[in-house]
Amino acid sequence: MAWIEQLFAICRNTFLECIRQPVALVAIVVGLLFIVLSNPFAAFTMQDDQQMYVDIGMSTIFTCGAILAAFLATGVVNREIENRTVLTVVSKPVPRPVFVLGKYLGVALAIASVTLWLAMVFMLVELHGTMPTVRTPWHQPVLTFGISALAVTFIAATWGNFLYGWSFPASVVGLGAILLAVAYLVSLPFKPDWAAEQLSRSFRPELWKAIGMLLLAELVLASIAVAASTRLGQVLTLLTVLGLFILGLLSDWLFARRLEQITDLMAKLPQEQSRWFDALHLEWGTFKALQAIVPNFQLFWLADAVTQKRPIGADYLLTALPYGLALIAVSLAAGTLLFQRREVG
Repeated sequence: MAWIEQLFAICRNTFLECIRQPVALVAIVVGLLFIVLSNPFAAFTMQDDQQMYVDIGMSTIFTCGAILAAFLATGVVNREIENRTVLTVVSKPVPRPVFVLGKYLGVALAIASVTLWLAMVFMLVELHGTMPTVRTPWHQPVLTFGISALAVTFIAATWGNFLYGWSFPASVVGLGAILLAVAYLVSLPFKPDWAAEQLSRSFRPELWKAIGMLLLAELVLASIAVAASTRLGQVLTLLTVLGLFILGLLSDWLFARRLEQITDLMAKLPQEQSRWFDALHLEWGTFKALQAIVPNFQLFWLADAVTQKRPIGADYLLTALPYGLALIAVSLAAGTLLFQRREVG
């Protein structure tokens, strides 16, 4: 159908536009440095160094992805409105919901690509492990394949940019994600001395589950940014996203804690003194509504479960995943509604 072709074209163009942005390359380089350097820094904890590395590494992945989501998603719609290039799209005619959805999907693919890039670096360094003593051996397969993948990525991107005019950030994102994934996969069957290793010992499914939840949180932030950018400028959109993100991190402390206190108070009241319209019930309803409206980003942070070696069950994922998808759907629906009546001429 025509709208599917339009959606694919908008998504593809937005994706290419996003990964060509210098901010994508900056996020990758900064994330790479922080992830690699967190390995030796974690060796000074005097406790479980690997847990500290996981905390720092996953925080780096999420921070880079969140910043990228904010900067990319806030500009994809608002920039086209300000430059009036949106007129050439909506006059095709392209339905405005298709335009908003295509823009979001393009941003989401770009964020997923950068997150995968950093996740592969993180998993390679995690497979190498920290070095608490001088006797700890270097993981030769990880160093060989990982450094080779990075070297080939940047050399090929530089070569392609110089000779063929390729976008350097886009080449680093696309080629690096593939080569680092290959480096990670071929490093799994080896021990530090190239001896054979069981995949069940080297592969960490719980870490991948946690990274997947981080990506979902980044996509939720991107959907909020796309929705806000249909009406607000880039600065106000960034402030809106930042405010909702901070409120989402504090949701349990701001809303759930108070709801529990109010529930305990209402349970202690005699039945004849309890009315649905009294002050306690009204306060409970207000906090319940705020808890439902503000996204709870704590649900997507599973690094604590990984570091405490607790299994991440399917029941939790089947709760968090629909919640994140519902937040994305609501945000995009709100953005589409706001954009329908936006004057772009």
